[in-house]
Amino acid sequence: MSEQAILKLRNIRRRFMLGETHIDALSGISLDIRAGEFLAVWGPSGSGKSTLMNIIGLIDAPTAGTVNFDGQDTHLLNDDALTEFRSRKLGFVFQNFNLVPVLSALENVMLPLQIQGEKEAAVRERAAAALVDVGLERFIHSLPDKLSGGQRQRVAIARALVVDPKLVIADEPTANLDSENSRMVVELMREMNRSRKVTFVFTTHDPRLLDHVDRKILLRDGNIESDEVMP
Repeated sequence: MSEQAILKLRNIRRRFMLGETHIDALSGISLDIRAGEFLAVWGPSGSGKSTLMNIIGLIDAPTAGTVNFDGQDTHLLNDDALTEFRSRKLGFVFQNFNLVPVLSALENVMLPLQIQGEKEAAVRERAAAALVDVGLERFIHSLPDKLSGGQRQRVAIARALVVDPKLVIADEPTANLDSENSRMVVELMREMNRSRKVTFVFTTHDPRLLDHVDRKILLRDGNIESDEVMP
């Protein structure tokens, strides 16, 4: 695994206002994520995991602090440049799958490439290959409601990987899956991490999934309580 940091967070704070009360979801986090890591962020509900994922994914901006991604200080990018940067550098996997229900598995995976303006033939070929990689070649024309939860999450993983991102962010990717499908999804992400050398960061409430990671970060009350590299 490379020692080069692909993502550098420095003194990240995120404050939300609830009426006249402020809530500090993150309280000065500094963190480096190295290229090729398979990293889990875990902790109790309300610890700041999703807020941290939104900042890592450039969906939300910190109240204070800096985010450097792949050598780019992201606060220097305007909205259009940030959207373009995010679409080419990042892949996302969500707990609710976020598939378009009227599109087939293949069409769902094609979407990120179509947004980038890639040619139709190349888009279709790359999307089909991504579904083969996650073991869904028999289901490329299936609509999401014809797929199991585990299969839908595999489609979501293929969609995240089809753009060849530097980093895949998965926020509670197994929350809506049973134990067996949870294990299979994490093992698939781990396989993709190793074979494609793509960095994965995911959040979880399930301590059983932590056996699969290189590194685990425990968040509590908006702070990093522990940062442990696994043997």
